[in-house]
Amino acid sequence: MPCNADTFFLRTRCIAALGALILPVTSLAEEVGERWGTADREREFYRIVELPIPDDLVIEAGAFEQLPDGRIAVGTRHGDVFFVSGADAANPEPKYHLFATGLDEIFGLAWKDDALYVTQSCELTKLTDTDTDGKADRFDVVSDAWGYGTYHEYAFGSKFDPEGNLYVALGLSSSYHSQELFRGWGFKVTPEGKSIPIASGMRSPGGIGFNEHGALFYIESQGPWNSACSLKHIREGGFMGHPISYNWYEYAPNMGPMPVEPKSGSSIIVEMERVPELEPYAVIFPYIRMGRSITGFVIDRTGGKFGPFENQMFLGDYTQSLIMRATTEQVNGVWQGACYPFREGLSTGLLNLQFTQEGKLLSGGTNRGWPVRGLKPFSLERLDWTGRTPFEMERITITPKGFRIEFTKPVDPEVAAKPESYRLATFTHRYHAGYGGPEIDQTEPKVSSVGVADDGLSVDLTVDSVMKGHVHEFHLERMRSSEDETLLHNFAFYTVNEIPK
Repeated sequence: MPCNADTFFLRTRCIAALGALILPVTSLAEEVGERWGTADREREFYRIVELPIPDDLVIEAGAFEQLPDGRIAVGTRHGDVFFVSGADAANPEPKYHLFATGLDEIFGLAWKDDALYVTQSCELTKLTDTDTDGKADRFDVVSDAWGYGTYHEYAFGSKFDPEGNLYVALGLSSSYHSQELFRGWGFKVTPEGKSIPIASGMRSPGGIGFNEHGALFYIESQGPWNSACSLKHIREGGFMGHPISYNWYEYAPNMGPMPVEPKSGSSIIVEMERVPELEPYAVIFPYIRMGRSITGFVIDRTGGKFGPFENQMFLGDYTQSLIMRATTEQVNGVWQGACYPFREGLSTGLLNLQFTQEGKLLSGGTNRGWPVRGLKPFSLERLDWTGRTPFEMERITITPKGFRIEFTKPVDPEVAAKPESYRLATFTHRYHAGYGGPEIDQTEPKVSSVGVADDGLSVDLTVDSVMKGHVHEFHLERMRSSEDETLLHNFAFYTVNEIPK
């Protein structure tokens, strides 16, 4: 059985109960080493800057929010909220101000009208400093529409949408069950405080928010009914794929009747015909090669301060202590897209990300006793763009005949025009109740022709076979820029649910 953070933690809890030692957090680092082998080159373009934490503080950051005055709000696993100043300084010596304490495992922060909205395991809470002394003195329950009683029942919260709604994604009970009310569901919480169940079938969310087009997405973790981590679109009335939470439909009349039970061992494409509420994986992150325990995500809206990836999604990975990119598009009414490697070498297991006012990418997290590649028990770190643009696949999109690949720099037109410069492969997974699953039904499509744009910034590939329900791998080891640079990362993965007409 594959071992990610969830299974490892359950196993080590049992070991600990017998009086044995929990495995050291360095075990995974010793096992896998460097994931992509590109860290030395990555630092030429994106530098990791540590934000020192005082020795008397434990800040296992699970959520961030940019405050209007330039400070960053940090919510922690222990239930504290700190306001951090100086996070953007060239040589940071940040100041930490405790704004609130006494909450529980914070995985969502959103600021509105001089109040901080905190998503914790048990509820969505509004924190207000009514006497302006710098500390929250009023804690109002905005929503406690779900149950909370056992391990793993995390709650992840979004930022506000344009209408003032917040969204919450709820993890299952003990990772496998739905023993408390609405565990495995998604909620919309309106400005009036009304809590509306909008989606069932979640397993173990790692983050919730909006994609570059403003649609609502969440991160799903590898496990039962999920052979790999993925990004999934949340549509109202949708079923996210794990039927263990069907038992709460009677408490959600707005959702309509309970969907048909999916067939274990089938495929998403087949089951979407049987179960119309079923939402497919929009972006699959190949297990180990990309994501192992993907967590919070954020969109680059920095206006170019962070380099050439404006309006793209950046996602952290807990187990592998790295950051990835993703892009999405809607085809025939269905969401799908691609994932790309970005930066490894972070110091701890990442739980969330946040862009600062100066366009720097802040990350934080913890090891919490699970094995992570980063060697620190917790940390706050920042990625700074050095001003140098890496030669990368900037974005992959699908076309009626194949794919378009856009680059951050012009390609060498002679190399780019050769079909043999592109090595493609595909695979899929079984959609089944077992934990995780292997990559199956591998194919090797061929590129029959290539059209290179006049500016050299994109190529159109005509591919002999594009397969619905398959992840399409792109390996461009031979590609060169017009200045004879190799790609910083020469592989990416696109999930095909639909093909344009």
